[in-house]
Amino acid sequence: MERRHFLTTGLASGLTLATTRVEAQAIHTGTTGLRAGEVKIPVADGALPAYRACPEGPGPFPVVLVNEEIFGVHDYIKDVCRRLAGAGYLAVAPEIYARLVDFSKLTDFSRLMPDVVLKAPDATVLSDLDATLVWAVANGGDASRLGTIGFCRGGRNVWLYAAHTPRLKAAVAWYGQLAGARSAIQPRTALDVAGEIRCPLLALFGGQDASIPRADAEAAIARAKAAGAEAEMVVYPDAGHGFHADYRPSYTPAAATDGGQRTLAWLKGHGVG
Repeated sequence: MERRHFLTTGLASGLTLATTRVEAQAIHTGTTGLRAGEVKIPVADGALPAYRACPEGPGPFPVVLVNEEIFGVHDYIKDVCRRLAGAGYLAVAPEIYARLVDFSKLTDFSRLMPDVVLKAPDATVLSDLDATLVWAVANGGDASRLGTIGFCRGGRNVWLYAAHTPRLKAAVAWYGQLAGARSAIQPRTALDVAGEIRCPLLALFGGQDASIPRADAEAAIARAKAAGAEAEMVVYPDAGHGFHADYRPSYTPAAATDGGQRTLAWLKGHGVG
């Protein structure tokens, strides 16, 4: 692709793409003591927009790559980056759908999955994540302390990326889809690659999440463990899908808080901290 084929050249603002209303409990983390804002990640076909947050100072800081949901790198994902920065991390969230949609102009949510998410080649997503790690290390990140987290579709991408690169020290997947349809550009599911995970992986699920069968979660963890990886699953009985997304009705505070604490403990306990 040429540079002109990037449809998104800047990040979306607000939360209107992801929900018809913003819930009152939406969390906002300030930037005091942080460096935070939009950056550009050099990739083969141009510059990928991304959001970066890290503590003030020279670093180097441990790096956490944040994988977005399907709604773009909007205010919720940016806030997650700032929360991680407040815990001492350099957090970066690349807009992996920049070639396929301008989120600021998206009006028909029903077309998001078929026209955007399912048309994003996994090979390109993984390459973009590689480029983001390279950028992070060159901009204050510690190459020896690299981790990744992700939510929803981003949770699926955490599984794929943990199987793709040996550079990660730890990964946390929040309710990522494990099975599903395959295609020429998305040839393998998270369940398919579970036996190839290269770093310790924590998977967090909601017990009321009908979109991710418990059997799939148990099978993925079992495959990872059988291949020698450290893998752990936590299921929150009262939570559904999207229980960390504080701006949506799906938010489940107790599960989100516990999951957040477990995420930091998992990262730090495996050398990303």
